[in-house]
Amino acid sequence: MFTHEDLAKLQAQSLKMQSWIRQQTFSPEMEKTLRRFSSWEVAELIFKVNQSTLRGRLAADPSLPQGHVEEDGRQRWYSLEEINELRRRIKINRKSLMPPRPEGKRALRVAISNFKGGAGKSTVALHFAHAAALDGYRVLCVDFDPQATLSHSMGLSDVTEDYTVWGIMARDLVRETERMNASTRGAETGAALPERVLPEAITGMGLQDLRINDFIKPTSWPTIDLVPSCANAAFVEFASAQYRHLNPEWSFFAAVSRYLDQVSADDYDMIIFDCPPAIGYQSMNAVFAADMLYIPSGPGYWEYDSTTSFIGQLSEALEDLSAFNGVVPAGTFTLPKAFLDVRFLLTRYESGNDLHRAMRDAFIKVFDGRMADHPIEMTRAVEQSGRFLSSIYEIDYRDMTRETWRRARASFDQAYEEFKGYAAEAWDKMEDRS
Repeated sequence: MFTHEDLAKLQAQSLKMQSWIRQQTFSPEMEKTLRRFSSWEVAELIFKVNQSTLRGRLAADPSLPQGHVEEDGRQRWYSLEEINELRRRIKINRKSLMPPRPEGKRALRVAISNFKGGAGKSTVALHFAHAAALDGYRVLCVDFDPQATLSHSMGLSDVTEDYTVWGIMARDLVRETERMNASTRGAETGAALPERVLPEAITGMGLQDLRINDFIKPTSWPTIDLVPSCANAAFVEFASAQYRHLNPEWSFFAAVSRYLDQVSADDYDMIIFDCPPAIGYQSMNAVFAADMLYIPSGPGYWEYDSTTSFIGQLSEALEDLSAFNGVVPAGTFTLPKAFLDVRFLLTRYESGNDLHRAMRDAFIKVFDGRMADHPIEMTRAVEQSGRFLSSIYEIDYRDMTRETWRRARASFDQAYEEFKGYAAEAWDKMEDRS
């Protein structure tokens, strides 16, 4: 017989193992640090220029960052801060190395979402965030998944639920309830709506007094920040149901959208959501706040079946939310919800596998024009990056054969470049910020 006390003991044992694992994967201080990047990586893979061209620019201007030379080595190694300074100051053929960013528009929000656990949502979110940072973008990630895989991979583990999406939703409940109670009621009909009273258990937490940046944590990547998650945030589904009962007019699904609207439009270029493998209060907040929906799926039949169920139930859920149209002030958000783009991406794909090829053909046929052309291939390097809570961009190519590393990186590079193209098209459709 197992009681809650036995489960607590098992968790305590597991937490000790977690500490040991972090010591193996992170620095001795249990903090994740970002490696330096070699000059050939900076030239060929990041700036996409000839190595000799970059060397010539560095030699011509000694004030530019010159990198670090390791003992007994000739290769120069650059931090991401140094890479970004080079990007700002160098032009190749009179063209800037800065990434395209439309003027007058806020950060693009992208939700990585699907029902299926193991579909690669966290892996895609992690790699797209890292690829975008290497591309020169400033990125905010939001971890909606209580499994907190993305948060752990970003090096954040000691997080309390107050500073997760649950905290954002509880903060929004109090603030929205106060706004509703203070507003004029029944202006059209003359009927006054009842005043909503929240219990001390909610208002007494003080979450309504937290500032926007209190939820945003830095990561080991200087241009990536994170709204983290943690296991304790799993009860948000139960809490949110209670919150809706306390204030039925509260548009719970727009809490994160309202929060992000308060983040300075110039702080980030891209905001990437890692969603849980279910449709619930957190995932609905993610998809409602998103401008673009990216749906990863493995190449098996059951994953195809799960993806089909996901888009069907998501459609029904978004249709139900339309009932809130007119309940909140005009201009707060727009219903029914519309995405600027929806794309499907195959993950863990093996080109030599007959079943994978057949399922890819099925995906392409069904989701005609919505499928990404470049699936993410399963390679040994990809498996290794997952085991060590790192992206392929964080792994030093000297830890394996360069060819193995380059093949894995090429798969993610192609997927990211295609994603960036779709993102640029979506950005063009976005209305200018007022």
